Amino acid sequence: MITLLLVPLLLPWALPPLARRTVRRVRPDIALAAVTGATGILAVGTIACLGALMLPLALRLPVVAGLAHLLHPVQAGPAALVFAVATAAGSALAVALATLVRGATAEARRLRSAARTARGLPEAGGVCVLDDDRPHAFALPSGLRGAGRVVVTAGMLRVLDAGEREALLGHERAHLTARHHLYLGLAHLAGWCHPALAAAVPSVSFAAERAADEAAARACGDRRLAARAVGRAALAASAARATSIPPALAPGGTTGPVPARVGALLARTPVRRTAPALLAMVLLCSGAGASTAAGAVWLHRGVEVAQGEHPSD
Repeated sequence: MITLLLVPLLLPWALPPLARRTVRRVRPDIALAAVTGATGILAVGTIACLGALMLPLALRLPVVAGLAHLLHPVQAGPAALVFAVATAAGSALAVALATLVRGATAEARRLRSAARTARGLPEAGGVCVLDDDRPHAFALPSGLRGAGRVVVTAGMLRVLDAGEREALLGHERAHLTARHHLYLGLAHLAGWCHPALAAAVPSVSFAAERAADEAAARACGDRRLAARAVGRAALAASAARATSIPPALAPGGTTGPVPARVGALLARTPVRRTAPALLAMVLLCSGAGASTAAGAVWLHRGVEVAQGEHPSD
């Protein structure tokens, strides 16, 4: 059982290189869905396996000590090894949950701060202009059902010409239309559960920016114009000093590896295709899920034996 439940904790380390390859070889919207889905599946497997591995430790707690007799026939290895693994799993689960709560709280605080900044600003066509000389623009979500709005500073509008402004606003509108904040939220939740999944979050962010770039290029009908808007906006934003960390769930057109984004816009339009990396990602998630399920079935059968029942077929 221990081996079966340890495998899903190790497999996430294969995701970051696969994710980086996928977001550069697969159409951005497909890559975004695939990588985000993989991080979510592997995060669920991680939490489930940690919970199962810490069961021997949990049964020593007074609250559940009455169930300890169920574990006796479930021989997963030497008692000292089982207890050591259970202790390590319990510690890892506690760290993951603490990281998740701390990260979610900090992100909610940043989103509230951004919403307060934009509150009361005049809005036209879902766009509100912030009276700030520092160049910045981002898509502010308003929840699961709200449409959200684009927030752009006066400083950003001044550094772009009319065509570039429209391309940048199209980029931010694409984030809201496709609800990219939900993908980013799921990726960050997964990253707070496992360090390897945290390493895949930049790939999710890059895929979201690339998907919005392509939507902006289609909207303005000029890929070179969209590339120029992204490059100029990023250069202007990088020259300004950031006074606070922006919300991760409010994506902006100046984030991510901008040279790679500009290069992709100057290349030919990406087509729908399935790269070997995408297939490898599916196999990775399938392997993690199968191992988790097998470990859970083994544990369930052992508990049935402990209860004097015949194992289920």
